[in-house]
Amino acid sequence: MIVSLMDPATDLDGVLDVEEQSFTNPWTREMYLNELAHSRVARVYVLRAEGRVIGFCSVWLILDELHINNLAIHPDARGRGLGTLLLDRVLGAAAQDGARRATLEVRRSNDTARRLYRRMGFEMVGTRRNYYTSPVEDALILWREGLVPPGDAVESG
Repeated sequence: MIVSLMDPATDLDGVLDVEEQSFTNPWTREMYLNELAHSRVARVYVLRAEGRVIGFCSVWLILDELHINNLAIHPDARGRGLGTLLLDRVLGAAAQDGARRATLEVRRSNDTARRLYRRMGFEMVGTRRNYYTSPVEDALILWREGLVPPGDAVESG
């Protein structure tokens, strides 16, 4: 498995496929291209296996905060710990680039994602009422403090 920054020329079709398979309101090609072309804070990480994109995570890195916009694994690759692998690598890269905290919104009903985020140290701090559409649903606001760059963690024992 390889996690790297997305190359729009070679990875965008794969990201769009995972996006369409995963979300009720998927981002479009134009949204991704505009985001990457006009934003100094936007990044998209891809997870590749056997030459194809099987997952991605789009983020904004603003000063010392990482905002996770979308994270998805292709349906036929789920249940193998790949979301954990991808999120761990994204959090490590963000910490290395100066992020010390991370935030995201998740659908209240998305139990699988909520379990992943809880395992990765995120805590619920609030709710955005009726944030999502198709269907209308609340978003839970999650934060994780204390991101540490890879290699800087102090082992206890």
